[in-house]
Amino acid sequence: MCMRFSWLKCSALTSIAVLSLAGCEPSQDEVTNPAADDATVSGVDSTVNAHFAGLAASSLGEPLPRLTPDELARFEAGKEDFSEIEEVDEGLGPVFNEAGCVVCHTNPVGGTTNRLETRFGKLVNGVFDPMASAGGSLIQDQGIGAVGGDPPTHTFNAEVVPDDATIRASRITTPLFGLGLVDAVPDASFLELARRQARRNPGTAGTANMVFDIASGSMRVGKFGWKSQVPTLHQFSGDAYVNEMGITSPEFPDENCPNGDCAALAFNPRQDVQDDGEAIVLFTDFMSLLAPPARGRTTLETLRGGLLFAAVGCADCHTPVLVTGPSPVAALSKKAFTPFSDFLLHDMGSLGDGIVQGISTGTQMRTAPLWGVRNRTALLHDGRALTIEAAIAAHDGQGRFARRNFSRLSRRSRSTLLAFVKSL
Repeated sequence: MCMRFSWLKCSALTSIAVLSLAGCEPSQDEVTNPAADDATVSGVDSTVNAHFAGLAASSLGEPLPRLTPDELARFEAGKEDFSEIEEVDEGLGPVFNEAGCVVCHTNPVGGTTNRLETRFGKLVNGVFDPMASAGGSLIQDQGIGAVGGDPPTHTFNAEVVPDDATIRASRITTPLFGLGLVDAVPDASFLELARRQARRNPGTAGTANMVFDIASGSMRVGKFGWKSQVPTLHQFSGDAYVNEMGITSPEFPDENCPNGDCAALAFNPRQDVQDDGEAIVLFTDFMSLLAPPARGRTTLETLRGGLLFAAVGCADCHTPVLVTGPSPVAALSKKAFTPFSDFLLHDMGSLGDGIVQGISTGTQMRTAPLWGVRNRTALLHDGRALTIEAAIAAHDGQGRFARRNFSRLSRRSRSTLLAFVKSL
């Protein structure tokens, strides 16, 4: 680790890592930018920005730079659709969480309001039961109300967690910035990253969540959602439409039965497939072409903090750099970007939420990307941590090693590491 090398050697190694972008999982000695004297810092800062700033917009919620006119038009059309509020006659409900994507993903558009959603389940002979017959595992906490005239023939109410559920978990909505870059990383890259982690640091190695991709009819690496339970942005879009707004589409033609009462769907005002797939494509375009968050200012302290970030083991899971594969969108094709996540599942012990999705266990969670963390006000899957320090302190399972190493740093070194994270 960097602590075992001279400061000069660590600086040189990290300089090579940043400037060459040689791999998706730099070793602990090759993760962050070099620290040097103040004159060198400004030069490194401009060089690093030359690599990555070209992917970020000047402000959150803007499209990727250098899109073609056609791509920019697709982004704007997607943004307009994303910002719409749905009505019951358009297919909203009969149970749902919010009436529009923008309700949760705003502040600014594409971000998050820190809105919490609820999942539930129970263990039966040690096996997780999502309680689908009771409407699980996701609660839709709003209903469209009375339907069928006056007097109404039925009333759709918000779902509730069943009394016999033994597991209840809250999940915060996450920002959408830069997800097109993540979607453009080949599955093989994530699988190779998992293999490299297993060879180098088996105690903290991640696992790819292999999930079914509806479009291709094959198993793919999951990348999206708190359990990496969704493989592509297109499927993420369709999933969100039906599970968050109750709007069906060709790949998701079935409504959620309110608290498992499928007979109640006979009273649903819209019993057809409510979207022909056009809105799903628009939502996908918006997310795919949405720029990642820009980095904060690089200083001597943040450079040193980056070295500590690697040395204590944070970078074992929060992989600094990934590289996209070929893409028909030039702005997404063969680009190195800095999400600070491997998008793999890791056993987080008591920090897990108890919910099983795909091959994940109740204690496994996807590594949360750290890019844009300086703009966040609630951290971890349930928003419990209001500071970065609190989020680190909650790490358990495979994350306890980095937590322990962080706690053993001097006060000054902890402050320096935190300065780096707060610059992301």
